[in-house]
Amino acid sequence: MTRFASLSALSLLLLVVLVMSSCGNGRRLQSVTISPASADAKNYPNGQVPFIATGTFSKPPSPVQLTSKDVLWCYGGSASVANPTAGLCAGNIAQFATVDQNGVAQCAPSFQGTAYILAGTAEPSMNPDAGLVLKIFGQATLTCP
Repeated sequence: MTRFASLSALSLLLLVVLVMSSCGNGRRLQSVTISPASADAKNYPNGQVPFIATGTFSKPPSPVQLTSKDVLWCYGGSASVANPTAGLCAGNIAQFATVDQNGVAQCAPSFQGTAYILAGTAEPSMNPDAGLVLKIFGQATLTCP
């Protein structure tokens, strides 16, 4: 019985330590802005457009430039689609643009039109073929010649 009580007390202590350490300092990401807000790929070398994500936080320092450790970059679909879901990364569909985790976007070779580029914090998706849903995100448009 003493061994069980000691094991239970140790488990409880570990749980308390984990909960306390996950609380952080209360600084939370509140919004994301992407610049430029719109860009035409023909105005950039090799059609590669460098986007920058800036985050506004609940506590200083704020705003700050975000990195790939802070946000996920993704293609959000074609702007010609009626009523796209805000903050939804394109899933298992034809992608008309790509964006790497440094925010550099590029049009697909045969696409002409406007595409959404997103950066934000992701929620897990229940459907592996669906795209990720971004909770807090920013959006920019990429015009493809």
